[in-house]
Amino acid sequence: MSLIKAIILGFVQGVTEFLPVSSSGHLSLFQHFLGVSGEGSLLFSVLLHLGTLIAVFVVFYKTIFELIGEAFSLLKDIFTGKFKFKQLTGKKKMLVMFVISCVPLLLLLIPVGNDMKLMDYLSQFSEDNSILLEGFCFIFTGVLLLTSTYISKNNKLNKEINSPQAFVIGIAQAIAAGFPGVSRSGSTISTGMICGVPKSNMVEYSFILGIPAIIVANIVELKDAIEMNAEFEALPTIVGVIVAAVVGVGCIKLLQWILKKDMWKYFGFYCLTIGVVSIICSILGL
Repeated sequence: MSLIKAIILGFVQGVTEFLPVSSSGHLSLFQHFLGVSGEGSLLFSVLLHLGTLIAVFVVFYKTIFELIGEAFSLLKDIFTGKFKFKQLTGKKKMLVMFVISCVPLLLLLIPVGNDMKLMDYLSQFSEDNSILLEGFCFIFTGVLLLTSTYISKNNKLNKEINSPQAFVIGIAQAIAAGFPGVSRSGSTISTGMICGVPKSNMVEYSFILGIPAIIVANIVELKDAIEMNAEFEALPTIVGVIVAAVVGVGCIKLLQWILKKDMWKYFGFYCLTIGVVSIICSILGL
């Protein structure tokens, strides 16, 4: 892979990971049209998420360090018998909600035959030469974004996420993790909005929630890559990760501004458009 392609894909990852338009879907499209595909491209795509993970730590480092401190306090409460679920507030409650939201990701580990897990089966769609599925997933994302825009205007807002909301948000994250073209940030933020959580709260919750998923995905993919001796090009990968991190920081800030300006619906229209274009391109064999 050339450095130019790595920079382009790193830029695409940094922009689309945080804006609700699906990084996996856009990476799949760009890899398709740039002629970059196969096992090596999947490994590169996963590693690019390290760049966006760095961006999350840069922007939300205060909250993340507070959560780490509260995690030790929460463990102490559990082992000393002081833990009471109904009395949880603040960062401790957020930690427990994160755990609940991560539970649906376990569905991706369900065996589907031929020594494959559901996650492995779905990842094949990111490696093939077709962008038909991506097109339908983009349309799904667009419909979800527009639906959340309409419903959230009539919702009573809850400042803190509760257990049912956290689980539903986790289901949205699991769906996004399995299908290229379904935006993780778009799905989780929109689902939270539909459930009555303020948009500003959902941005922080959504991006920090993605940290465990990104770390686990990188560990699993690196393990598989080592076992399959997948092609790994160090310099393009490092450059792509750096570009994704720098662009990602800017896009988090941009998204926070966009949500204040009530422009969420425009991403929905964008996803619908690119979904239709992708389907047409796939049918025409482009």
